[in-house]
Amino acid sequence: MYKPVSNRIDFPSMEEEILASWTREDTFKKSLTQRQGAPEYVFYDGPPFATGLPHYGHLLAGTIKDIVPRYQTMRGFYVKRRFGWDCHGLPIEALAQEALGLAGAPAIAEAGVDVFNEKCRSMVSTYVEEWRKTVTRTGRWVDFDDDYKTMDKDFMETIWWVFSELWKQGRIYRAHRIMPYSWKLNTPLSNFEAGRNYQNVQDPSITVRVKLVGFDIENAYALVWTTTPWTLPSNLAVCVGPEIDYAIVRDIESGVVYVLAQSRLSTYYPKPEQYELLRTIKGTALAGLSYEPLFDYFSGNPLSFRVLADAFVSTEDGSGIVHMAPAYGEDDYRICTAAGIALVEPLDVDCKFTAQVPDYQGMFCKDADKLIIKRLKDEGKLIHQSTIQHSYPFCERTDTPLIYRAIDAWYVRVEDLRDEMLANNASVHWMPGHVGEKRFANWLAEAKDWNISRNRFWGSCIPVWINEIDPQDTICIGSVEQLESLSGQRVTDLHKHVLDGIL
Repeated sequence: MYKPVSNRIDFPSMEEEILASWTREDTFKKSLTQRQGAPEYVFYDGPPFATGLPHYGHLLAGTIKDIVPRYQTMRGFYVKRRFGWDCHGLPIEALAQEALGLAGAPAIAEAGVDVFNEKCRSMVSTYVEEWRKTVTRTGRWVDFDDDYKTMDKDFMETIWWVFSELWKQGRIYRAHRIMPYSWKLNTPLSNFEAGRNYQNVQDPSITVRVKLVGFDIENAYALVWTTTPWTLPSNLAVCVGPEIDYAIVRDIESGVVYVLAQSRLSTYYPKPEQYELLRTIKGTALAGLSYEPLFDYFSGNPLSFRVLADAFVSTEDGSGIVHMAPAYGEDDYRICTAAGIALVEPLDVDCKFTAQVPDYQGMFCKDADKLIIKRLKDEGKLIHQSTIQHSYPFCERTDTPLIYRAIDAWYVRVEDLRDEMLANNASVHWMPGHVGEKRFANWLAEAKDWNISRNRFWGSCIPVWINEIDPQDTICIGSVEQLESLSGQRVTDLHKHVLDGIL
């Protein structure tokens, strides 16, 4: 006999009644049991962090994730729906650091990586029950009992296997190159991560003068532009555009001769009567000249303090002559290394100046901007100063500005696969179509080699053992069995504090 249906519908009561019925009758599990032996439809749930409460974004994505498995189950497929937990990474490390009162990587190393990692392990499941309750309330069917965790030994071993397969294909390499770096977390980030938190900021825009050596006019200076004054102590070259027209002018007030892009004259000289145009030359005519260093910290660096030429230089901003600090800029690195100029890297892991730059030792690099500008002004080297507003990447975890710097990291080589990836993407049926045809295809077309390493503690380790005597002698481990066989030791855990003891 059916119970009477009320004319007044109470949706919250209906929701609770339906959920209670599903729980009482074990409806989700029965839907799987009925499909035992049927063709499988494989579904993987991208795992959330268990270190925070679920929010609207999680619930929206979870609803979409629930639709597809339900539909495929109704079509007759067997669809397992294991819930997963992302147990590694910066969110859990931040909680552990706060709980232990540790500020930064050096403090963690001093306290002991084992202590820190075990604290991370103990805090991983902080909000599991809240997640279970909330997801269940949304009506989503998912298996919390047979869940997977990224900190599980078998899961981490699978990552090693994938890494070793890429290694065999020659797709893994280590390089010292420019990467977005979180100084608060002491780790490089991928370009994808760096692109997720751009903010509008104001930065200094300054033009300094450097005295040219070997030029056909004595006491001539190149006007050099930068928006990162803190990198000037690391200056090793300046760059011009080979096809840009450069004006050689005499400043009427001071009588000093300056070189700058002709199209930028009005920026520095609003009135034509403020200067005398001596002649114009192409950037190629300036290439190869030397100049006197702004600072003497690295004055002995071989092949440095030269004028280089590259087409990346534009005349949209500044003077048309760009300052180069090869350890702190992608184009700087590319151009200077091609010219045989060795990098100088006077910043520590916290992006504070080291003893190589004693005048600012211990100071955070961006905090040194004002002091450096004042010094240049006092020394008569500052020609122009203003402020620019632009969009700049911030660390999404700490909300601090990223620093682009040269750093050792491990990469997966993907740039040579762009065409193949685009062809495969074209064969995918995207809904809606423009996401695959435009947004995702555009991203693939510009895909860069993927930085997969992080200078952190709680996570899956890069499974490469390096000979300390001969760094070229390396071995990549693809399984626990292989590691146990080579080391002669039983391996119970694949986290850093355990693996560091296996030689």
